[in-house]
Amino acid sequence: MICPSVQKDIVRSCAKETLKAIVKDLNGDYIGILVDESKDVSHKEQMVLVLRYVNKEGKVIERFLSIVHVKDTSAKSLKEAICYLLLEHSLSKSQIRGQGYDGASNMQGEINGLKTLIMNDTPSAYCIHYFAHQLQLTLVAVAKKHYERREMLRDDQAEKLEELLMLGEVHTGSGLNQELGLQRAGDTRWGSHFKTMRNFISLFSSIVHVLGILAIEGSNYS
Repeated sequence: MICPSVQKDIVRSCAKETLKAIVKDLNGDYIGILVDESKDVSHKEQMVLVLRYVNKEGKVIERFLSIVHVKDTSAKSLKEAICYLLLEHSLSKSQIRGQGYDGASNMQGEINGLKTLIMNDTPSAYCIHYFAHQLQLTLVAVAKKHYERREMLRDDQAEKLEELLMLGEVHTGSGLNQELGLQRAGDTRWGSHFKTMRNFISLFSSIVHVLGILAIEGSNYS
């Protein structure tokens, strides 16, 4: 059981049985496909395929089918990989009734995009820009705003520290005058509450200054 080759055999066997159960649950019915591609740590293009379907109990089910290496991310290569994976699991592209991709041109292109190539073979395979990607774009924008505010707080803190150093009110040295932040207090680690409040007191004037800037330069009052 501790031999790497045996462990890999067990994992492969579990994967095969899991895929058999997914195909059996599908029962030859229509499916929607969710597809995305990205480079792995070795810079090889990988494509992931997820199936979406309604089971016998009328519940909407999403199941990860597989991840495969693709030679490139052209629509043609992605379509070939999708068809190969479906055939490998006794499924057909004629069962596809929905497609979900991000907004990349190789996915959503009206002439040679993946959605168009699949709809040429299966006209009923309607395509939508999947919601998770739109949500991700929103979260990126929120994270960017958070980063900008953190940078404002950091800059103001650095300016105040420079003034104090010039006035001789603080001293330099190893471990002194380290950058402070407002970490989220843990629910059970009460020491984190003390650290957050201590940093809040130390940064209070900088926090008020940054909030004042945001109140004036923000896109709206809220």
